[in-house]
Amino acid sequence: MKKLLGVFTALILTLSLAACGQASDETGNAAAAAEGNVLVAYFSWSGNTEEMASYIAERTGGDLLEIMPETPYPEDYSECGDVALEERDGNARPAIANLPESISEYDTIMIGYPIWWHTAPMIIGTFLESYDLAGVEVYPFTQSSSMDTEQFNNSISFVREAAQGANVHNGLFARPSDTESIDAYLSDNGLVQ
Repeated sequence: MKKLLGVFTALILTLSLAACGQASDETGNAAAAAEGNVLVAYFSWSGNTEEMASYIAERTGGDLLEIMPETPYPEDYSECGDVALEERDGNARPAIANLPESISEYDTIMIGYPIWWHTAPMIIGTFLESYDLAGVEVYPFTQSSSMDTEQFNNSISFVREAAQGANVHNGLFARPSDTESIDAYLSDNGLVQ
C-alpha cells in the first residue's frame, strides 16, 4: 500500500509541476497555446475562414470549433446575401446548432468570420453573447473578397460590443493564403505554440 501511495504521490507531483510550466516564444512572451487554453472558434460559409481557422489552430495548438447555424444559410450566394442583410438590419442572433454549454476552460478565444454586409455575421454575436467572457482574451480574425479596412473595423466594433467584459485585441485581417501575415500576427501576440 505504501508503494502504491508513493507512486501516486510522485505522479501527482509530476503532473503538478508540468501544469506550472509555461512555454515562451522566441521573444520571451508567454505562449498562451502552450497552456492548452486556446479556442479557435469560427464561422465559415465559403470555406475561406475555415482554411484560416485550421491554419491558426495548427500554429497555436488551439482547439478548433466550427460555429454551425441551426438553420443553414442558403448555398446560393445571392440568397445567402439576402438572409445575411436581413439579419444585420434586424440585429438578429441566429441560433447555433452546436453551441457548447460552456467554454470556461479557455481564457483565449480566437474568433473567425467572413465580412458580411460591412461587419461580422450576426451569428458571431450569438456565440460571443452566450458566455460570460469577463477577463477572456479575444482575438478576432477575418477576411473578405474586398479586404476593405473600414468593414474590418466595423466588424471589430461589433465583436467588442458582443464580447462584454473580454479584452478584445486588434484583429487579424488577412487572406487565408497570406500565412506570412497570419504568422506575424500570432507571433506578435504570443500565440504561437
